[in-house]
Amino acid sequence: MAAVDSFQLLYREIARSCNCYVETLALVGACYTASRAVIFMRDCCRLIRLHFIPRLVYRRDLRKRYGEWAVICGASGAIAKAYAAELAKRGICVILISSDVNNVADTVRSIADTYGVETILIEADFSQGPSACKPLKDAMLGKDIGFLINSLDGSLDFCRDFLNLSEAEMWDTLNKNIVGATLVTRLVLPTMVERGNGAVVNISNGRCFRPAYGRVALSASTAFLNNFSRALHYEYGHRGIFVQSLLPFRVASQAPEDYATAGWFVPSPQVYASHALSTLGISHRTTGYWPHTLQFRLVQCLPEWVWMLGTRVLTRAT
Repeated sequence: MAAVDSFQLLYREIARSCNCYVETLALVGACYTASRAVIFMRDCCRLIRLHFIPRLVYRRDLRKRYGEWAVICGASGAIAKAYAAELAKRGICVILISSDVNNVADTVRSIADTYGVETILIEADFSQGPSACKPLKDAMLGKDIGFLINSLDGSLDFCRDFLNLSEAEMWDTLNKNIVGATLVTRLVLPTMVERGNGAVVNISNGRCFRPAYGRVALSASTAFLNNFSRALHYEYGHRGIFVQSLLPFRVASQAPEDYATAGWFVPSPQVYASHALSTLGISHRTTGYWPHTLQFRLVQCLPEWVWMLGTRVLTRAT
């Protein structure tokens, strides 16, 4: 009986001495909960301001704001083609650059016939270095270039071990995604800076903004374009150049079997491009499409080892 009384007395003494600590911990917990609630509300406001208000409230005159011509590098990609069509819909003439002109020829004709804007198709092999830019230099003479779109080549967007990539494939990846974007930006940017106006958009891959299992080359190219955009923004943003890094998640290709699966989280290229273009001039780094932004926030919350484990499991399942 004495032992029981002693335990109760000891418990009361410990509880009394820890009471101040419990109150402190409760205050810390309340402050943390309040801060997370404020961050959540801030993110919701940003989501609405970026993805909904520009599409519902007003439609900007991008031709008057930035210029009459757009240069699109890597035009063979589905997103790049749709982005070119969206710009043409706003009355902007387009210059499309691709190493595979046969893949883009139908798009060029469709844009010219549908929207009545001038379109130019240029074949460029960036493995040739600066000499590959000469046709673009000739095409740009006397034109008010207001937009530059660099699109990531999606040919490596499938699971494949790094050592299974041939040397030719690696050089092709570097030339298309890094050399091409850098050379064309260096060529177009001086006229924008001189005019004090212009927009540079680098489209990469939201799924590879972190290391991704089986996509080493694609992850590296995504990191390059994203950091290239950030560096350009800090260097030329104050000189009137708006630089945007687009990080889309999965977008349906234009193939009939894939196009039929397009939905809310996997939009068609046209739907994605329409949403992404509405964010131009508002956000320097975005997915361009609000359901993708939800995915992006979720991925950011995951520890990297969980993300890598998930990509490995999904890759093996498919």
